[in-house]
Amino acid sequence: MKTQRPKTAEEYVKLVDEAIIEVEELVACFEYEMDDAGERTRHLDPLIASLKALRQSMADGSYQFENKDLPFMEMSSRMVAQLPFSQLLAVINETHRYGLDTSAD
Repeated sequence: MKTQRPKTAEEYVKLVDEAIIEVEELVACFEYEMDDAGERTRHLDPLIASLKALRQSMADGSYQFENKDLPFMEMSSRMVAQLPFSQLLAVINETHRYGLDTSAD
């Protein structure tokens, strides 16, 4: 099932905030369940950093839609089976590439 792109900037910001929370919760789960979680979660650090940088650019007004993939998409594509929120990342990326969904309902 394909999720529609957000219709407003506020909805888009909420999706990015939700993605940050999802990644941080996944890291917390790994840390709670595993003694060697640092090794397991190290590959998620660039994802968190990229999402936080995206969110910061939204907050400071420097964000621009651009018809190219966000930096985290290569990793997300490789790890789609391990990331329960990969569809959320795909919607964020699609919105970045094609803009807000301004079509009529």
